[in-house]
Amino acid sequence: NANLYRRSLGLLLNEMNIVSNKNSVAWFFILPAFLIHLVVVATPSILSLALCLTDWNGFGKINFIGFENFNELFDDRVFKKAIVHNIIWTVIFLTIPIALSLTCAYLLTGIRRGQLIFRLVFFFPYMLASIISCQIWKYIFHPLHGIGVWLSNNGIELFEKSPFAVKDISLYAVALVDGWHFWGFLVVIYITGMYQVDHSMYEAADLEGATKFQKFRFITLPMIRPIFIFTLMIIIIWSIPTFDYIYILTQGGPAYSSEVLATHLYSQAFDRFNVGYSSAIGTLMFFYVLIIVSIFGLLQKIGWEI
Repeated sequence: NANLYRRSLGLLLNEMNIVSNKNSVAWFFILPAFLIHLVVVATPSILSLALCLTDWNGFGKINFIGFENFNELFDDRVFKKAIVHNIIWTVIFLTIPIALSLTCAYLLTGIRRGQLIFRLVFFFPYMLASIISCQIWKYIFHPLHGIGVWLSNNGIELFEKSPFAVKDISLYAVALVDGWHFWGFLVVIYITGMYQVDHSMYEAADLEGATKFQKFRFITLPMIRPIFIFTLMIIIIWSIPTFDYIYILTQGGPAYSSEVLATHLYSQAFDRFNVGYSSAIGTLMFFYVLIIVSIFGLLQKIGWEI
């Protein structure tokens, strides 16, 4: 019994050493990324929550002013306009890209040959850097040698200048570019979920004489509901800090017609040096995201498949 006990203890210590060594190796690889994240993301985020209560301009003395920045925000005409634009942006991405990607993914499930090529074509824009996508579309809508000039030369007066420079449609033009880049990502996600659906359910539906639309509505959608809700969540969250496409294509213009919260925050912080004021905008964005994540977490707790 004593020998058996010593052998068992020895095996246990060896396993503990192996686990300890594995943990050490894991931390060795994780630590650099963790430190970068801590310095670049976490620390500035925490400081931003504190700076929102000050009037700091980025250089001078930091003065505590309480909630004055927030009071000023709700009197800011551009801030109110940015909120409206963010809501419009969210609604656009919750409808058009999702409807297109669901339809396309469902149609692709019926293609047996060359499906990988279609997936690659749809996903390719998502792999492009945002600056490259924006330059492509800037050239397409160039006022001197873009598609508008070509159409005009062929007798079709669709638009005389770039839609990014037209006040009434600039926000929707940028949404078109960002949606073109984003919807292929949704196609790949949805088609992956659709292939997890039990094929026998479709066979049973065929025996009952169900149409393609009925199979999509009563079989496909319910079975991919967790993936569908997940995409809704990420779109709602990503629509608030959206920045790159708007800033590259319009910088929030013309006349604030495409201004959103992130571009307004950037302008206040780096053009006007109102760091405290911009931190207040960032704080409101943070709490919005926190509320959305909490809502989805609550839905998961009460039984929703997310």
